Amino acid sequence: MAKVYVFLADGFEDVEALIPIDVLRRGGVDVVTVSTTEFPLVESAHGVNIEADIQFEQGDFSDADLLFLPGGMPGATNLFAHEGVRQALLKQAAAGKKIAAICASPAVVLSPLGILDGKRATCYPGFEQALASAKYTGELVTVDGNVTTGEGPAAAFPFAYELLSQLVNKQTSDQVAEGMRYKHLMQ
Repeated sequence: MAKVYVFLADGFEDVEALIPIDVLRRGGVDVVTVSTTEFPLVESAHGVNIEADIQFEQGDFSDADLLFLPGGMPGATNLFAHEGVRQALLKQAAAGKKIAAICASPAVVLSPLGILDGKRATCYPGFEQALASAKYTGELVTVDGNVTTGEGPAAAFPFAYELLSQLVNKQTSDQVAEGMRYKHLMQ
């Protein structure tokens, strides 16, 4: 079973975190939410408190198939400010393992760490200038090697189904999408 760690910082964008968590869990992925604050409760950008499965200090992350960063402001800034998150991402990238980020996080977190150097990537419009050494695509979802990026809240579903395809398979992703009536919505 694939394992995903979702880093949550105060100010994360609600749907960008919860839709992928839900879709991945429906697809049989072991998803662990990680509080990067000093408390298990993390407050979203819209005032929703989420109790994370673990606090950052309790995690090892070496068994991660994917490290995932939701966007939102100041969530993305708070993720970048966390030394442990930065180090975990750099280790994951050095190992050639999967990393995903959506909205502001590709520009605010991954780009300054050099993880997007020479890669194609997308992010929330207005943040693309921060993708200094990446090629901005403007797509809803962009996959380049081990890195998957998403544009913003509206991209949360296609982003999540892409991650599920990568971690399990396309058939499972399609079945989950059909069960959630996403395929019907796109017709």
